[in-house]
Amino acid sequence: MVDINLDAVPSRGRTGWWIFILLLVLVAAYVAYSFIGMVVLGVFGYYATRPIYRQLSGITESDGVSAGLTLLVVFLPIVVLTFYAGFQLVSRVGSVFGNTTDSALVTHYLGALPKGQQRTVLEAIHHPQQLLSNPQTTVMTVLDAGLKVTSAVVGAGTLIALAVTLSYFLLNHDDQLADGLVQLFDGKDTAAYGYAVAVDEDLESVFFGNLLFVIGMSVIAWVAYSGTNLLAPSGLHIPMVFVLAFLTGIASLIPIVVGKLVYIPVIGYLAFQAVDSGGNHLAFVGGVLVVYFLLLDTLPQTFLQPYITGRQLDMVMMMFAYLLGPILFGWYGFFLLPILFILMLEAVRIVLPELLHGESLTPTVSMGESVGTNPSSARNSPPNTDGTPGDGSDADAE
Repeated sequence: MVDINLDAVPSRGRTGWWIFILLLVLVAAYVAYSFIGMVVLGVFGYYATRPIYRQLSGITESDGVSAGLTLLVVFLPIVVLTFYAGFQLVSRVGSVFGNTTDSALVTHYLGALPKGQQRTVLEAIHHPQQLLSNPQTTVMTVLDAGLKVTSAVVGAGTLIALAVTLSYFLLNHDDQLADGLVQLFDGKDTAAYGYAVAVDEDLESVFFGNLLFVIGMSVIAWVAYSGTNLLAPSGLHIPMVFVLAFLTGIASLIPIVVGKLVYIPVIGYLAFQAVDSGGNHLAFVGGVLVVYFLLLDTLPQTFLQPYITGRQLDMVMMMFAYLLGPILFGWYGFFLLPILFILMLEAVRIVLPELLHGESLTPTVSMGESVGTNPSSARNSPPNTDGTPGDGSDADAE
């Protein structure tokens, strides 16, 4: 008669399930890595718009309608602004080349090219019909360039569409995902759930702050550039004020750099105009530089950015995340590395000390209490209508 150890059967079954779950996790990690740009952009969209979604959810009864309205309110203006900026740039380039003489084109734009290439470019601009002298080569060149541009546009559009869809899914199923985490982590009094809550609140603080900061800096830059045009002497003028203000707001996301990527070239353009008009207005350009330094550099770094962008986190740490992210990972590193930094920060604050000391894991902060979210208060408190953590006043009721 065969002796069967019944106690070993459930253990082997659980081991098999753990192996299967691990394989699924590896597959999910591979899929996420393959589309990491879309994933981090969708996560950014979710956290950047979640406070707005919570405001709208108090007005509408449908989570899907609230999520759709949120993304429409946020992303539609961005898309419109992007197309407007592109149209303005194309129009500006067309007007420059359409109204510029050959000598001016060579002096300002083609001076670095050899004489032969300068003549070729000028002939192509003024006599495009000559390109048809070799129609087969011309057609192949146009088709190749068109396919590359079309592929890039379709790829970028697909990426943005998928990221927006992911943001919509996360917003629409926010409550269900939170309830699932409570069950998965066996309640709100566990270290895993406290860690998840701290990371969640920190990401919202950073990414929603980023959105507010871009809007605020765009408005300030528009006022600064428009004011310059109003006060500028004859011969000095800043073109495409709205586009430059929008670009200044985006550039201001990078700590330390702030608006320098845009307003320094603007100052250079004004200085070129001043020199070209005789050099009598260089003092005005110097005064504009001082004003821009105060409004577009000192003001955002000293007051605006610390207040609304990740105010619970150390800005030096976030500076390294924003600057090193694109260097390490590419464009999506701008969103990915801040997420990784926050994951590491909260692990050090909540989990690491107990692991090192061999103590029981708790959802409380063991070090760095002044940095990041306090999960003990946030995990038991429903969010306010403005998206900020509650005050814990109804924690006992749960």
